[in-house]
Amino acid sequence: MKEITCKLLVIGAGPGGYVCAIRAGQLGVDTVIVEMAKPGGTCLNIGCIPSKAIIHAADDFAKTVAMAAGRNAMGIKADNPAIDLAKTMAWKDGITGRLTMGVSSLLKKAGVKIVVGRAKFRDGKTVAVETETGEQVIRAENIVIATGSAPVELPMLPFGGKVISSTGALSLTEVPERLAVVGAGYIGLELGLAFAKLGSKVTIVEALDRILPLYDTQLTQPVARRLAALGVEVLLGTKVKGPSSNGEALLAKTGSGEERRIAADRILVTVGRKPVTEGWGREELELDMDGRFLRIDEQCRTSMRGIYAIGDVTGEPMLAHRAMAQGEMVAEIISGKRRSWDKRAIPAVCFTDPEIVSVGMSPDEAKAAGREIKIGQFPFSANGRAMTLSAEEGFVRVVARADNHLVLGIQGVGAGISELSAAFGIAVEMGARLEDIAGTIHAHPTQSEAFAESALKALGHALHV
Repeated sequence: MKEITCKLLVIGAGPGGYVCAIRAGQLGVDTVIVEMAKPGGTCLNIGCIPSKAIIHAADDFAKTVAMAAGRNAMGIKADNPAIDLAKTMAWKDGITGRLTMGVSSLLKKAGVKIVVGRAKFRDGKTVAVETETGEQVIRAENIVIATGSAPVELPMLPFGGKVISSTGALSLTEVPERLAVVGAGYIGLELGLAFAKLGSKVTIVEALDRILPLYDTQLTQPVARRLAALGVEVLLGTKVKGPSSNGEALLAKTGSGEERRIAADRILVTVGRKPVTEGWGREELELDMDGRFLRIDEQCRTSMRGIYAIGDVTGEPMLAHRAMAQGEMVAEIISGKRRSWDKRAIPAVCFTDPEIVSVGMSPDEAKAAGREIKIGQFPFSANGRAMTLSAEEGFVRVVARADNHLVLGIQGVGAGISELSAAFGIAVEMGARLEDIAGTIHAHPTQSEAFAESALKALGHALHV
């Protein structure tokens, strides 16, 4: 094949990679992007988007089941609910297919050349791509590594057969009667809750002594209550040993030394994700590492001139929107614009039931940093819109400096609260004070009123609680 030369080569077309390539193309940068699977990466094809589709379907099904059982306070009735999971998965695949085609169209519209295949560095300026028609060599002035992350596999529970990753869970065509979930982080709880609503008998096994360890217990308590209400058994402080000899159960040992045999048709392992730092020729480069991640500076530059890295391969938080923001910034830097990474906070959203949002510092983090703080918290049980949605569980909490009322962090838990993450993020990013939030007129009746009320509470004069 004829050798390709370009100003920018992006390796990986996940959220960070494709955004980087699109923005670079818009700015007139001669750009090539290499992807060995479908555009959109893990997030679009086998992660964020498909999991939210299944979560939504599970929520709707659970509501229908409750109606059929007469557990509906609004008087709505339904008969004989059932779910065809294969059809649900086909619907989910339709969504991801449309989005994948959309990304491809946007790349082409921006003038980006797409090369399908596996990329491997030869040196700091040259990459060889294994394509269906042979090897394609690409030479570039600048290269962006956006290789993402992959599920962590446990030695005693290798993926295969009944043992599945989140990718496998999002491809099931039948609801497992019994599902064991290893790991009580956000992926395990999101999918565990969804399958419990679809009818699975779910057991969650977690080595630590709490669920969702990245969030404080005040935020996770409503999720724990929902797990209990759905009949999900949660075994904390419990370590897995492996599958039983006949493969029909998961063997585990509790913190008290009790041996547990957990019957399971499927074992879903969700113990985290690891950066993809192998398989693309890193050994041919001289890249500094930061633990298991690629080390970068405030402009996403690696230790080698002309090589950048973005997204999950560069460290926590492993979030698609972080990768996108990094990708856009790098594209603008390469085009000659002055940019650097100076974000105050990156919203984190857990799509459990109820949902959790966290932006900036929690109360404990602020205190650990030596801050004197004010905290305002407003419950959804006092919010009219939450009542009309039968979604009174949860609250919004604002953390601010005591001296000047600068907002340091905002957290919340509640149904649909993910849609308030933008408001929370803007407040922290723009350096809002409690008075700014309290003085902004929030539409009534909406759940967002809890945001203003939490600021009022911190100021000492909440109106509705």
